[in-house]
Amino acid sequence: MTNPLSEPPAPPARPVAGGSLDKLKEHIGSAARDERAAALDAWLRTLFPAHLTGVSLVAVGGLGRRDCAPHSDLDLVLLHNGTAGIDRIASSLWYPIWDARLGLDHSVRTLPEALSVAHDDVKVSLGLLDARHVAGDAALSAELIAAAGDQWRRTAVRLMPQLKELTTARWTSHGELAFLLEGDLKEASGGLRDVTLLRGIGRAGIADMRPAVRAAGLRLLDTRDALHLAVGRRVDRLVAQERKAVADLLEIEDPDNLLRRVAGDARTVAHAVDDAWRAIDRIRSGRRRGGPMPGPARRPVARDVVEQDGELVLARTAIGPVPDPSLSLRVAAAAATVQLPIARATCEWLAAFCPPLPTPWPHAARTALVSLLGSGPGLLPAWETCDRYGLIDAWLPGWARMRSLPQHHPIHRYTLDRHLVQAAYEATKYTREVDRPDLLLLGAFLHDVGKGLPGDHSIVGAPIAAEVAARVGLPPADVATIEKMVRLHLLLPDVATRRDLSDPKTISTVAETVGDPATLDLLHALARADSHATGPAAWSDWKGRLMAELVGKVHTALDTGALPEPPRPDPELLDGGLPVVHLDGDRVAVAAADRRGLLAAVTACLTMHRLDVVAANTTTVDGRAIVEFYTSPRYGSPYDPIALAADLRRVAAGDVSVTQRVRARAMSARGGSASPRVVWQRDVATDAVVLELRAADSPGLLYRVTTALDEAGAEIRAARISTLGSDVVDVFYLVGAGSEAAQRTRVEAAVLAAV
Repeated sequence: MTNPLSEPPAPPARPVAGGSLDKLKEHIGSAARDERAAALDAWLRTLFPAHLTGVSLVAVGGLGRRDCAPHSDLDLVLLHNGTAGIDRIASSLWYPIWDARLGLDHSVRTLPEALSVAHDDVKVSLGLLDARHVAGDAALSAELIAAAGDQWRRTAVRLMPQLKELTTARWTSHGELAFLLEGDLKEASGGLRDVTLLRGIGRAGIADMRPAVRAAGLRLLDTRDALHLAVGRRVDRLVAQERKAVADLLEIEDPDNLLRRVAGDARTVAHAVDDAWRAIDRIRSGRRRGGPMPGPARRPVARDVVEQDGELVLARTAIGPVPDPSLSLRVAAAAATVQLPIARATCEWLAAFCPPLPTPWPHAARTALVSLLGSGPGLLPAWETCDRYGLIDAWLPGWARMRSLPQHHPIHRYTLDRHLVQAAYEATKYTREVDRPDLLLLGAFLHDVGKGLPGDHSIVGAPIAAEVAARVGLPPADVATIEKMVRLHLLLPDVATRRDLSDPKTISTVAETVGDPATLDLLHALARADSHATGPAAWSDWKGRLMAELVGKVHTALDTGALPEPPRPDPELLDGGLPVVHLDGDRVAVAAADRRGLLAAVTACLTMHRLDVVAANTTTVDGRAIVEFYTSPRYGSPYDPIALAADLRRVAAGDVSVTQRVRARAMSARGGSASPRVVWQRDVATDAVVLELRAADSPGLLYRVTTALDEAGAEIRAARISTLGSDVVDVFYLVGAGSEAAQRTRVEAAVLAAV
């Protein structure tokens, strides 16, 4: 036996991030993974006690499959037949692995124990299918490997519901790799875990691993190898900042092409998993019926569409020498509506024989498209199935350009194609709020078609959307509405979060731009659907309230011509001794003697209490300064009203000690590497010049900017603060600065210096 006091042999060296590109590339690919597995096997054998019968070391997981990544953990089973002192033997193995700082998932079991656990635990059962002998009693390992495979074939169908539940929970947690901009290569739907799942289902004799799936799995393994090498540690999530390094290691010229390749491979794997689950469901359904039925029952679902064995197929009357061009759309709409999959053979037949749609589309095709987009939960799987077989490209010739196209803004979660379909899905929540739900669904689906092309995507996309709407067969007036929705789809969220909604000019400008109440309602619904489809960072209750307030005021202006009156300060803030502090949920109001720096000081106090400012208004009445903030808790927990009110009173009275630490930290912090930008808007406010600051977010940024504006002699009447991922768009309504070019230059220089 190995002397436990002797120095254990060193493990195989792992590649170090930052090495030369050519050297790192040597660690990518099937050959490199085989070499890593062989080196780890040899090292583990040196740790294993010699001349010991009835004990063996078995590798499972990545090492068992010989596809371990450069920084993978080790999954090991110490198998024994009741050998005395097995705990001491295990310690002599595990401790050197831990000392080498290698991740380890381990277990110590007898053969009956291993099979017993696998009998009821599908994860263990699947893991044992990858078992491979490493050291010790080879006959014992072989017995486990053979018994585990035989037991899996006998129990797999029974364990499939448990496996599907676990898989669905994993997908819910990690999302779909094909559509995520920063997906987990292993755990997300369509990732490496699903490749292992397919291998296990194949071992049960239920479904085969097709060559395309094998190839996709190998490319995903290569991508994970490159990701480990780029980062220098175990990581499976391909985040945006690592994409360029990974693409270089894989010799892919454009990082966007890397993301598209990952998306294509993930789609291939996900489609195969869907097919496998259908095969499993058919087997289980047959068993519940006690054996095969004389013939599958057929149930009419829609015109030319019937359900057969849990899938949608074509009715016999639909198959003719000249099929209806709208047939594929009608099948897709039926599948989405009843939430049943389309049979593979049906998809292949439609792709091969369904003729192209004429221009303009016939009424049946247009109606089917609207039904598909408005089907709710059934839309996403039905759309993906149609895209898998090329049906979408036949409907929309420009779809190929948008498929798997990355969106580079950090607030976006999905690729462009998924974002468009997701927006249509989100729009179904608002169809009852608009006069034309069909235009809402189409507008939501087309709102970002200009992305990926040079120029402002709203402006570029408007004529593209109009062309699609005309091809679909909408009348000219509806085509114009779609064009307008796409061109203005950012109007409401931008104005709501960046403009003073109490300013009459804000409301009149929006009313003039929108033109009519029906279009306003469509834009409001579209803006909410777009925000929810973008990701969590694109929506907040505060943003929703601002948009609702804006839409209400614009509706009034369109209906009656009335514009909002200038806001009046809270009467309670105008009376009594100073300072006055009012806290009301997300509203914080302070009245104090007018002095320079008050706004910045209160901002620093709010920062100290972990409150982010989303809007601010200031006014001065008879020497009494009133500052009103709307805030959002930074970490979701409410502030302590007693402590905040006490600190605000001290700050309002001129006590600088309260915020000294915040000030020091804020003045030493700076934003990211991207250059900040100031944009002047001179004709958007009634009584002020508007300064827009676009910069990277950083601690204390608002405090630094408000201080700089104050020192430059610019009085802030109102402010609107928008945080978009790692960037901000902060808007300040300035009184007393900006009327002359020299003043604007001085104020702009002060703001940029502060940032």
